[in-house]
Amino acid sequence: MKKPAILLHQDELKDMAVDIMSINDLIEPIQTAHRDDHYMFIIQQNGYFLWELDFAKITLSGPSICFIAPGQVHRHLKFNKCGGWLVFVNPSSIPNAHREMFDSYLNVNQSTSVQQDDAVFQIVALLLKILDQKSLPLQKALLTSLVETLTGLIISHIVQLQNSTHLMSGQKYHTFVRFKQQITEKYKELKQVKAYAVLLHITPLHLNEVVKETTGFSASHWINQEILLEAKRMLYYTSLDVKEIAYVLGYDDHAYFSRFFKKHTGMTALEFRNSKPSFVQS
Repeated sequence: MKKPAILLHQDELKDMAVDIMSINDLIEPIQTAHRDDHYMFIIQQNGYFLWELDFAKITLSGPSICFIAPGQVHRHLKFNKCGGWLVFVNPSSIPNAHREMFDSYLNVNQSTSVQQDDAVFQIVALLLKILDQKSLPLQKALLTSLVETLTGLIISHIVQLQNSTHLMSGQKYHTFVRFKQQITEKYKELKQVKAYAVLLHITPLHLNEVVKETTGFSASHWINQEILLEAKRMLYYTSLDVKEIAYVLGYDDHAYFSRFFKKHTGMTALEFRNSKPSFVQS
């Protein structure tokens, strides 16, 4: 049976800032791979949790945290003696600075172990208490404040893990973040560095210099990676043929897309589709 699109979970939070689910309430041993229109934070106190995130394996063992951003394809595959929570947060409830930092670490490092007494566990426990008090004065403001604290703690752990605190400030970093945001929104229409430079009101040369200095990679590398990531998602999680995938990604010439894919991955699109690791189950 043909799978024409990746399942999207949307409007589940509606106007809510945050919702929380105990890991112990999970029933499905293996989820259907899907995207969300909200953030999900895995706050694990103990046990073993295996996730598939953009066709990569994420293993959480013991006290751990992980973030999954809107649009990322994911599902849980296995869990054993897990305790903790899944925290679902409306993107509009997360400060822009925190969202920018999460964007910077997408598909780079989205999880880390923490101490058993880490403050994230206390914040989630407090969030649960506030959520239960529907008639509490200023409940919405309190939830917003706690969400800001929780996401700040999580991104702080990720930054420390990468030892990249020095990158999280300055005009060049913010230019790179804006560049990545534009790619996420426009990669199907815009494929050239000069097009993004126009949007950012800088020259292509300056954009390349900033991105190279900030990340070690060229601006075109990040554009190509966004295209390739979505192509791989569709190859793994849908039955669309290569011609259809090329069209969705904004390529009128599917042969050109095929050459582009092989040049940057070392294999054809069909070879990639057939190379699913053992933990991926259709």
